[in-house]
Amino acid sequence: MADAAHIPDEAETRARWGAFAFTDENLAKAKTIIARYPEGRQRSAVMPLLDLAQRQVGAETQTQGWLPVPVIEYVAAMLDMPYIRAYEVASFYTMYNLAPVGRYHVQVCGTTPCLLRGSDDVMAACANKGLVKGKTTPDGLFTLTEVECMGNCANAPMVQINDDNFEDLDYDRTIGILEALAAGESPKPGTQIPGRHTSEPEGGPTTLKQMVDANHDYRGEWG
Repeated sequence: MADAAHIPDEAETRARWGAFAFTDENLAKAKTIIARYPEGRQRSAVMPLLDLAQRQVGAETQTQGWLPVPVIEYVAAMLDMPYIRAYEVASFYTMYNLAPVGRYHVQVCGTTPCLLRGSDDVMAACANKGLVKGKTTPDGLFTLTEVECMGNCANAPMVQINDDNFEDLDYDRTIGILEALAAGESPKPGTQIPGRHTSEPEGGPTTLKQMVDANHDYRGEWG
């Protein structure tokens, strides 16, 4: 898995983020989220509020965002919970970044289905574009992380880049996606196989073919 990412020292972190507060827009969103929970249960809002805070940090830094300690402290205080409880959540779920990342956080699935379908080729493509596992490229554009299963096994191998999944990858398709992002373009998320829309069989169905165009009733044929 990925090497530990570099976290800025505490003095640097607090100098930059010690006065963190939600923007007016995000504060309104936070209050709406907290109001979904019964009185006294506002701590249940910690996950969406951490995500909201990470996205605000991302917007301010033009990256995918991360959670500096003062930002986690801010969320914990808002929810009247000990800092360590909020940190436990942030450190448990990989959706939260505890160290700075690039504009595009490239998370490559290395679990068995993706491995069997060619995730090594995906990693090779990343390496050949200058991405190093656990590191951010010198231009601040890409951070590469290897992760466990993200639930796209039928479309393996895949990567998640920020909020989008890119599926059915190979070496060349991965190169194309990275080059498009570097050029400021927005490559199509989802499956990268031409003609495939979601996770339907490649080349079309091999059974129940009449169901493609209509809700065909096969019962009379199965006597």
